[in-house]
Amino acid sequence: MLAWDDHDFRVRFRLGKNVVLNLLEYIEDEIASQTIRNNAVSPINKLLLTLRFYATGNFLITAGDFIGVSKSTACLIVRDVSVAIAKLRPIFIRMPKTESEIRDLQLHFYQIARFPRTIGAIDCTHIKIQSPGGPDAEYFRNRKGYFSLNVQTIASPGLKIMDVVARWPGSCHDQTIFKKSRIYNKLVSGYWKNSLLVADSGYANTQYVVTPYLNPSNDIEELYNESIIRTRNPVERSYGVLKRRFPVLSFGSRLKLETTQAVIVACCVLHNLACDDNDLEPPELLNMDLPLNEEFSLREHHEPEVGNARKQLTEEYFPFLN
Repeated sequence: MLAWDDHDFRVRFRLGKNVVLNLLEYIEDEIASQTIRNNAVSPINKLLLTLRFYATGNFLITAGDFIGVSKSTACLIVRDVSVAIAKLRPIFIRMPKTESEIRDLQLHFYQIARFPRTIGAIDCTHIKIQSPGGPDAEYFRNRKGYFSLNVQTIASPGLKIMDVVARWPGSCHDQTIFKKSRIYNKLVSGYWKNSLLVADSGYANTQYVVTPYLNPSNDIEELYNESIIRTRNPVERSYGVLKRRFPVLSFGSRLKLETTQAVIVACCVLHNLACDDNDLEPPELLNMDLPLNEEFSLREHHEPEVGNARKQLTEEYFPFLN
């Protein structure tokens, strides 16, 4: 690590030195080799190799050359380190639990565009994978025609990821993923009381999830749309920051499916560590152009569910917003 100044280190490994050293304290024991014989790779070099892999867009040979190990050894290191980082998820990826945390989130979301009661902005993004093979492989082919995982996240106003679901194949619709999630069950059970998630039209409008009007018919609905679009912007921005910081998520993964899932969750943990370090703008990429982030949001009809927070807001809140 001493070979690079702070700027060069961030360019190569996508995180600050202090963040990497703090992370190492959490996972060092788990990723340490069982023996020091045969030039075993040190925990810090394993971590740096993995970060270099995340930064180079899935080139295991390049990452392995960084510390002089074979492609197969690099693959094992990336797997083990990614799993170790992903296990930190309960510590660094979490929804609000206390009344104080809920109030603080609602206040910070309100300060964006005066949208009330919001505790998260929800959406999905596709991470390209190779065909997993087997009889279920086609389930992973998305509407754009390539294989992917459809990854659901919930973002905070500060772009932190508060929840991630990275197990669903690319053919699954956003609403299906949401209704099968722990977050859905907690919302329905009243865990966050009358709090709301803001979403796009890929989701059903309910008493706990609100979406824009597809065809606003008056000034109140226009005002509502303007407010909700700005309020849900953090989740879109978080994807941009996440994929610029870790190009492996933009270029796609050729690893085994289980390892790819661990890589996705690990990158979300690292993203939050960077946010905690007030590092919201990833450094420039060296000789690399990222593919465009494709838009998957579709305007679909959803069967009405009990309750309608959007209707309530446009009747009881937005008409009186000065």
